Amino acid sequence: MKVGFIGLGRMGHGMAEQILGAGYDLAIYDQVPKLLKKLGSAGATVARSVAEVVADRDLVITMLPHDEALEELAFSKKGLLKYMAKGAIHMPSGTHGIKIIRQLTNAHKEAGQTLVAGHVLGRPDLASKGQLTIVSGGPPNILKHLQPIFDVLGKQTFIAGDEPQTATAVKIANNFVLGCAIEAIGESMSLVRKFGVTPAMFQQVLIEGLFGSPAYQIYGQIIVDEAYEKVGASVHIGLKDTNLALAAGEAVDVPLPCANVVRDRLLGAKAHGEGDLDWAVMAREQARASGLE
Repeated sequence: MKVGFIGLGRMGHGMAEQILGAGYDLAIYDQVPKLLKKLGSAGATVARSVAEVVADRDLVITMLPHDEALEELAFSKKGLLKYMAKGAIHMPSGTHGIKIIRQLTNAHKEAGQTLVAGHVLGRPDLASKGQLTIVSGGPPNILKHLQPIFDVLGKQTFIAGDEPQTATAVKIANNFVLGCAIEAIGESMSLVRKFGVTPAMFQQVLIEGLFGSPAYQIYGQIIVDEAYEKVGASVHIGLKDTNLALAAGEAVDVPLPCANVVRDRLLGAKAHGEGDLDWAVMAREQARASGLE
């Protein structure tokens, strides 16, 4: 299987590295040339355009930061819809909205191509180890064909349904739960601090009690250490994901009150010039509101 990979940011680079290391014929492209150097030196084919990276590929994986970038990549005059071969597969792996995934599903079908969703759960350090969780959706025969790729990228794969949008809904909902968890940790940390309890002590209570999940432990520790400069997902990305959750809820008349709280915290962090920090910095917004900062 010949694989094309577009988008070599923090998550994409680790994913592409795993695919190359597994022996796949890999072509790569990114609008930032310096992001191509390491993988190019390791044996990946460095493409100079979208047309070049997708022209003879069986599978094209995109790892892009937001819907606007995906829309431009797919639908522009020099986009991948025009240059992908008939029968080829496009797998968006970033966090995207239901609307763009539906549009792409139909557009690829009309072009004789296939869209599958292969969204990933996890931080960049897990991507570089092939330890992500994959949430996929699409035609069952195509997903079965792609399982070896899923196995290279992640430790486990969940099949959400026969339509790409099913996986997209799961990815959005997962990030929504995580955002609410970070907000709850931030609120509880501020509460105990007001009573003179150290955040590190309370973090141990959570780890040994409620929070057996690595995600809770990781984000709790980030808040304890105030290590917001160690970015997994930035405030900008968290804000985008929260807005996607609100839009998905609105599309099917589902109210999401917690999403509004998370969004306000993220907007506050952005207003304080912290948009490029990890989205766990919303805990600092809570601390400010509590008179602790």
